[in-house]
Amino acid sequence: MSLEYITNNHFQTKKLGEFFARFAVFKKTKGKAIIIGLEGNLGTGKTTFIQGFAKGIGIKEKVLSPTFVLLKRFQVSPKSEPIKRASFNFQEFYHIDCYRIENSKEILDLGFKEIISNPKSIVVIEWADKIKKIMPKNTIWIKIDFITETKRKIVIEKI
Repeated sequence: MSLEYITNNHFQTKKLGEFFARFAVFKKTKGKAIIIGLEGNLGTGKTTFIQGFAKGIGIKEKVLSPTFVLLKRFQVSPKSEPIKRASFNFQEFYHIDCYRIENSKEILDLGFKEIISNPKSIVVIEWADKIKKIMPKNTIWIKIDFITETKRKIVIEKI
């Protein structure tokens, strides 16, 4: 199943990320992390969507793209409203950016397998298409495309 949305500006893209987060925490993952892979050209709004997503799960810190550090980990408050109602007790939110990744081994060296195997983790990956070969089957894929300078088409697959 896939869902398609059109956003007219970055505020709507962020709001869609926030709304989607409240839905995603209920996904059944068979004892594994929730994995979300984002695809899209530079400047399409992947980080903006993730900022909204992080807000939707109660992350209070400013979320910036971890392009140079590759991975950023945030603690998820068990008291945040969407997490209190979720089926699982999520504790960690990982934001990974594969823009600078040359091959999958680089991300594996950061403990990727352990991160995605932890049922208490939510993992969101920018430029996930660069590591598609090692992405788990339960990945939710989000593709963001330009329509105009401010308008975006966002397709969410495998829900």
